[in-house]
Amino acid sequence: MLRLKLPTDPRWVDIAQKNINEILTDHAYCEQKAASAAISFIVQYPEYPELVDAMSDLAREEMEHFQMVHDQIKKRGLKLGYERKDNYVKKLRQFFKGGDRVHQLTDNLLLAAMIEARSCERFRVLSEGIEDPELKTFYAELMKSEAMHYTMFLKFAREIGGAVMDVDKKWQDFLSYEAKVIATFGKTERIHG
Repeated sequence: MLRLKLPTDPRWVDIAQKNINEILTDHAYCEQKAASAAISFIVQYPEYPELVDAMSDLAREEMEHFQMVHDQIKKRGLKLGYERKDNYVKKLRQFFKGGDRVHQLTDNLLLAAMIEARSCERFRVLSEGIEDPELKTFYAELMKSEAMHYTMFLKFAREIGGAVMDVDKKWQDFLSYEAKVIATFGKTERIHG
């Protein structure tokens, strides 16, 4: 379903579970950034009422996920660390060249779809490989939400950008680009790292 061109090496789970506080902290901030991104869509593109409604719902859901991750951190007697830079997302942004308002919105929707797709895939890897039974279930449940977010962003990109570009071709090109980017990651206890 995700059509990612390079799967995560299952051994990444070993890196992740060696420092649960790091992976949970990074995950918490991924959820917070996703909520912020949803709010940014509302602020930047208020002329799309269906998108505004969807992003309003998404912002709430992502902050609920943030709280769920924070609860997992507290339950383990750990503390939320500081936010980390997401170099994966920074590198993904370099794929896009800009353009008019509709092109920019479509690019941002494709970027969001890719982030959700990779997060979904990483959550699947965690749910299948992590030893902690509670986190195994936790990530299996969150994986489903990420999959729905991915398909929602891709749907909006096709609906909004379809009149000005071949969205599916751009998505395929972006998938190939993402495979090259993700090949340089996977060595740290980060959701995209």
